[in-house]
Amino acid sequence: MTLTNRLKKRNQSDTVLSQHDEQQDKEPPRDLHEVQEEVRKTKETKQNKRHFYATRRFIFPLGLILGVFLGLFFVQPSDFQDFQTHLALLMDEFELSMPQFPNIDLPQLDLSLVESEWRRLWSNIPEPWKLNTNGLEFTVGEKIAARGLSAKHPVVLVPGIISTAADHTALQGLESWSTSPEYRAFFRKKVWGGFSMLSQVTFNRDKWIAALMLDPFTGLDPPGVKVRAAEGIDAASSFIQGYWLWSKIVENLAVVNYDTNNLHLAPYDWRLSFYNLEERDAYFSKLRATIEGFVLKWVESPKHGRAGSDWVENHIEAFISIAGTHLAKAVSAFLSGEMKDTVQINPAGAYVLERFFSRKERQKLFRSWAGSASMWIKGGDDVWGNVTWAPDDLENSTHSHGALITFRQNSPATEGEHGLFNMTSSQAGTWTLERTPESFQKMMATNYSFGIERDVEKLKANNLDFTKWTNPLEIQLPHAPSMKIYCVYGHGKETERSYWYTQQKYEYDEVQADSPSAMCTDDRLDGGVNCTSHRPPLDLPLARTTHIDAEYTDETARPRILNGVKMGEGDGTVSLLSLGAMCVEGWKRPRWNPAGIKVVTVELPHNPVATIPRGGGTTSDHVDILGSLALNEVILKVATGAGEEVQDSFVSNIREYAKRIKWD
Repeated sequence: MTLTNRLKKRNQSDTVLSQHDEQQDKEPPRDLHEVQEEVRKTKETKQNKRHFYATRRFIFPLGLILGVFLGLFFVQPSDFQDFQTHLALLMDEFELSMPQFPNIDLPQLDLSLVESEWRRLWSNIPEPWKLNTNGLEFTVGEKIAARGLSAKHPVVLVPGIISTAADHTALQGLESWSTSPEYRAFFRKKVWGGFSMLSQVTFNRDKWIAALMLDPFTGLDPPGVKVRAAEGIDAASSFIQGYWLWSKIVENLAVVNYDTNNLHLAPYDWRLSFYNLEERDAYFSKLRATIEGFVLKWVESPKHGRAGSDWVENHIEAFISIAGTHLAKAVSAFLSGEMKDTVQINPAGAYVLERFFSRKERQKLFRSWAGSASMWIKGGDDVWGNVTWAPDDLENSTHSHGALITFRQNSPATEGEHGLFNMTSSQAGTWTLERTPESFQKMMATNYSFGIERDVEKLKANNLDFTKWTNPLEIQLPHAPSMKIYCVYGHGKETERSYWYTQQKYEYDEVQADSPSAMCTDDRLDGGVNCTSHRPPLDLPLARTTHIDAEYTDETARPRILNGVKMGEGDGTVSLLSLGAMCVEGWKRPRWNPAGIKVVTVELPHNPVATIPRGGGTTSDHVDILGSLALNEVILKVATGAGEEVQDSFVSNIREYAKRIKWD
């Protein structure tokens, strides 16, 4: 039937072409000047129809004005004092020099008047409109201090691992200590975080990517590269100037008498697996030695910390999980180098992103970071559902989140594919791993585990296996009956939960990246005639390009489908099941919590203030929650010894969803 239709279409098109040829034969030949004049008039007509705002004369000045405005938006009045120094460093960086005039004495730039005027202008801007403030600085601390509460328990702040969706960035900076000639320009500069990173990404992108990538086999620094976590409280206080992170919590803790003597921020290289963190940086050993630790399983293990099974009971008062990714983040970053934010930007932005930092490059970078793999989906189908059902499916759903990866029927993705089907979390995980290099698969197998363990004896044995420690479904909580756990996270912002995928053109399989080089590099005098290639004789691109089906949007579906992403509940980055299921159900069971540690869950509704750039004190976005008044109040109450005032508070149906999970 299809072949018949194609023949009909071909015959029809042939008929049209023959008719067109006959008409052309009947028309008298036209003069060349007439044709040129017609083309000129057509061009003029198109130009006249083109709107002014679509021309370069409008777009270029607009971009220039917006760039200057955004640059000035981040400038503080005190920055003018160092303007000449920064200008000299910038010119030296790009080997520029000012013209010299021997007979003319040029005066030094005096920016004192500009600074005073800028300070006056800056003081008139409302505090909530400034990105580096939200108008609520120190208010929670002052409220707690007014009650007579003060610092009681030492506080350790452990920033989160990178959000591969990167709809938000990693919460801590990395700086280069490389001294090899090709990376010497990065020495002691931030390669992640700060404006120096933006400069490197813009002008030295390839070297920047190479500096951030890890060795695919060892999971450590590649030869000649040395990148380490920035140290001190400033390491995660801000990502770039004006974009605060942990600084709001630090400010409020300082009001109740916290300082560097009883407040410690423990940054780490989030690219590394937990095992390599200790191997390379002795991270957990240093942390324990500094403030008697915070690292639970590692410090209790007789094979590692050797501190005994009662160490957590004796040293840890409480553990506060802030928007904790307990069970999963997104698999899409590892499969196709994408996430919600990369597929939902406008076409112009998508084009720039793809040209500047393509899916392939993002995919390769993500896969080199063993630390980010700790957020691989855990628990399998028992937690996340099957093809037709998921614990967090809404009533009257037209699509189930249980199918983590779905393909549209009769789409180009299924043409010529016999084994392609809608996949659950377990199937999607296996399918994704099959499309990764062998080095990534080995890294996953030697550092992580993603199942669910119900046998108590095996759970006890897993307490000694470091590959299980990032999966709360395969280990038990420490024996610390007096310790408290507080799960605090946001709810009310649409979050990516599952995906519609598609496939397009064929490409060379990246899985072959670990095979010997295909290029014959024998440069002997005989011209390398005896050199043989290791690639197969039939060298064809056999793999399909796989990516999120960004062209598919259905606002009427339940759940909504936006650019190939099925939206669910969460904090904008992490899904609700991952945030709260362990807190309200998993850790309530003796199998995973044998000591009966008290677990308190506090859900914060996402109610951002529209007139404040980052939502103000009532936001519950995955990162901006760090400036939330409610979160800061929970932290200060626990730190000052008033933790008993913090009780369960829910705004979602997480308890109902969690009961549907197959725990037993």
